[in-house]
Amino acid sequence: MPDPSPPHKTPPQDAEDLVSSGSLILPGGKVDPDALLAASEADGDDESLRTVTFTLQRDLDKRLDRYLTDRIPFMSRNQLQRLIDAGEVTVNNRRAKASQKVNAGDVVAVVIPPPPPKGAIPENIPLDVLYEDQHLIVLNKQPDIIVHPARSHLSGTLINALAWHFQNASTLGGALSAVGEEFARPGVVHRLDRDTSGCIVFAKQDEAHWKLGHQFEHRRVDKRYLALVHGWVEPLVQTIDLPLGPHPSKEKGLREKQVVRHDELGKPALTICRVRERYSFVPRHPVAGPAPQTAEGWSPAATPRTAPLKTSAVLAGDAFSLVELELKTGRTHQIRVHLSHLGWPIVGDDMYGGRPFVTPDKVTLLERQALHAAVLAFTHPVSQEPLRFTAPLRGDLAALVAHLRHRAQTHGTHETHEPQGASVQIIV
Repeated sequence: MPDPSPPHKTPPQDAEDLVSSGSLILPGGKVDPDALLAASEADGDDESLRTVTFTLQRDLDKRLDRYLTDRIPFMSRNQLQRLIDAGEVTVNNRRAKASQKVNAGDVVAVVIPPPPPKGAIPENIPLDVLYEDQHLIVLNKQPDIIVHPARSHLSGTLINALAWHFQNASTLGGALSAVGEEFARPGVVHRLDRDTSGCIVFAKQDEAHWKLGHQFEHRRVDKRYLALVHGWVEPLVQTIDLPLGPHPSKEKGLREKQVVRHDELGKPALTICRVRERYSFVPRHPVAGPAPQTAEGWSPAATPRTAPLKTSAVLAGDAFSLVELELKTGRTHQIRVHLSHLGWPIVGDDMYGGRPFVTPDKVTLLERQALHAAVLAFTHPVSQEPLRFTAPLRGDLAALVAHLRHRAQTHGTHETHEPQGASVQIIV
């Protein structure tokens, strides 16, 4: 006699979780980006509406970051690792680590940032194109523009500008690569902060994107920056080898910051700093000193300081240095945190202790962070030809350097240097 009980149905492969907040979850256990975006737009910054909880029904033998990559497909593993490091993920109500294994009975709670919408609306935003072929495009980025859509910035980005460029201005046509398209950042190989100007490359084809990304990942790209900082920087050449990680506070205004961390959340970060020009004015007594390390293993940035100048010292407000930075790693805010931590914050970088530059007669010459990506060199991903691009200082930063040179030559001390390993040609 046949068994009257209903046949057993094998659950989907993804259904090893009991999902607690079902309104944001698709069948199969993945987070629905459209529902998440709608909730975020409707209710602003209410984190409770963006919190998703998973209760595991069986051991998976997976790291937490890999598990969440399966559950939140519109975020990359690196993004999720940063989310975990920032304390936005808990396991059993405890702050989690990306490397820990998840087991049966674990309750994983995630505060998910809203995903950007898919697709970019073309916008006629002026671009300074340094190079373009059918595989890639290199720009001299202007300040005050975001690279790709994110959260509340859904237009006015370089992605929007490039979409218009390929349709209307480029003689080569094409489009950005599909790599990263699901995160609303197609073609984005690397990024610059909003107020950082200078060289940036985008891929137009998937093959070029993967090969360029491999060069960045394996440190085969020469990236040189110029930064104008508060204080008299010395020695002329120094290697800054300080691990970086998220700020331990989740308070608004702090959770976006990075700090020097000597605990398990600190990731290696290496910057070579070379002094190119120094400007000093009225000699004063030295101020402040290096930042102390706290018991928690992280260190706040120091207040601006200066080093001895001949037989005296100068106050931070009366001395500035133009430095060339060579990145050996690519951590978030790496240059900004390293310089600020050593007591030389970038002019205009209010997040890390910098101040706008105001002349003695109260004229503001620069308010944004004085950081410029001056050189970008890599191997062409298809032709294997070595490529090197330079972006001269521009606009407000160029005007400020010219002002400091003139003022220091007239009323103070102006030094120029080209230490071993420096490669940026400074043209103002």
